[in-house]
Amino acid sequence: MTNEFINMPVEQLAPLIENKKISSQELTEAVLDRAEKYNDTINAYIDITRNKALKMAKKADKDIAAGGYKGMYHGIPIGIKDNVYLKNETTTMGSKIHEDFIPDYDATIVERLKNTGAVFTGKLNMHEYAHGPTNNNPHFGACKNPWDLERIPGSSSGGSGAATIASMASASIGTDTGGSIRIPAASCGIVGLKPTYGRVSKHGVFPLAWSLDHVGPMTKTVKDAAGMLEIIAGYDKHDSSSLKVPVENYTTTIDKGVRDLVIGINEDYFFEKVDQDIEALIKGEIKKLESQGAKIEVVSIPALEYAEYSLMTTMITEPAAVHHQNLVEQPENFAADVRTLLQLGQLMPAVDYLQAQQYRYMVKEDFQKVFQKVDVLITPTTPFTAPFIGDEYGEVNGKKVDLNDEVVRFTGPGNITGLPSLSIPCGLKDGVPVGMQIMGNAFNESMVLRVGRAIEKNVNFNSMVPDFKF
Repeated sequence: MTNEFINMPVEQLAPLIENKKISSQELTEAVLDRAEKYNDTINAYIDITRNKALKMAKKADKDIAAGGYKGMYHGIPIGIKDNVYLKNETTTMGSKIHEDFIPDYDATIVERLKNTGAVFTGKLNMHEYAHGPTNNNPHFGACKNPWDLERIPGSSSGGSGAATIASMASASIGTDTGGSIRIPAASCGIVGLKPTYGRVSKHGVFPLAWSLDHVGPMTKTVKDAAGMLEIIAGYDKHDSSSLKVPVENYTTTIDKGVRDLVIGINEDYFFEKVDQDIEALIKGEIKKLESQGAKIEVVSIPALEYAEYSLMTTMITEPAAVHHQNLVEQPENFAADVRTLLQLGQLMPAVDYLQAQQYRYMVKEDFQKVFQKVDVLITPTTPFTAPFIGDEYGEVNGKKVDLNDEVVRFTGPGNITGLPSLSIPCGLKDGVPVGMQIMGNAFNESMVLRVGRAIEKNVNFNSMVPDFKF
């Protein structure tokens, strides 16, 4: 199979499979060949499960041949982040402590994807326990950015981002606690959707911070993300945070355009301390939306001054509770950076955690007021492009800024509010991708995807792929 098919998004592959122009087995074999060829270099996978994937692909072809086509992801090879449970398959969480853990059940999202005929290619590399921004994993090796092998793929779902843009999977699943779907999406030049909190079940996904965790699609196009969301969204009795909200047909509404929509811009927070080239790219795309009939409104969100404190306090304390027993019994088996964060969480006073939750409420209230006036809010996804592997800083207008604090500054509000947030590519800076973020009101993923689709058409970024001459 040629690279022409390998690099296609799911929205183009699906009709070819449905109409038997290509088979799931052909596509899956090609994706697996590519994954095996480049994994020594990119290190996107912890484990490539060729035999299981081909067995699933053969079943998909058999079902399709019998007239049982199940929709957009039937026969499509998908990579799964290695903190998402697959029954009877090693799920490491990117850790030494769980290196031999084999769950006895599928995560709900895995079950739903299986039921629609998706093919699983293996488990993707990640920052240990998803607790960090680099995907520099001491147990399984650092994952590298396919656009520049000296750079990180961005945040804890880096394997998902790298595998998708490198066509080592046609799409992938990621998790997001402070930005770990959207940051690697921005860094790798793909689409990453963090749905509304409660929209997608977290049952069978190892927790980092339970009140901030989300699961979502990482794909090549907005329609690919919309199609996957239709599958994985919906109430799940096994997840106490899951909410009974109807799931829409997102793929049918994404092409409505932006005429008469109101686009919110917040200058004081989301365009403060951001690289000027990134700002120019994002604002250039906003002007294109305005030329297509959207209205632009500058909005104020005063409580954002508490957002970073609220996010960091919550994201340090809740994981410390999750890992308390192992931290007491075997601290030496944690990566040094993760162990330090967990130990800080053990020392955090309860009053700080409770105050952080009060601040979260204030931020949520301010965002609710904003979405009474605007349809979406557009921001940069990150204030800088993907840093180099081993660096503890990003670079904004030639100045070094702390990586841990700054990389989640624009994505974190989506986690503390639980609002749907989409990152899509909007161009390149110094040869690596830049992402822009679209935030929407609770459970209004359809609006976020709709605006994202309009931007995607303007940018046409999904026609660009990294140069694989290495």
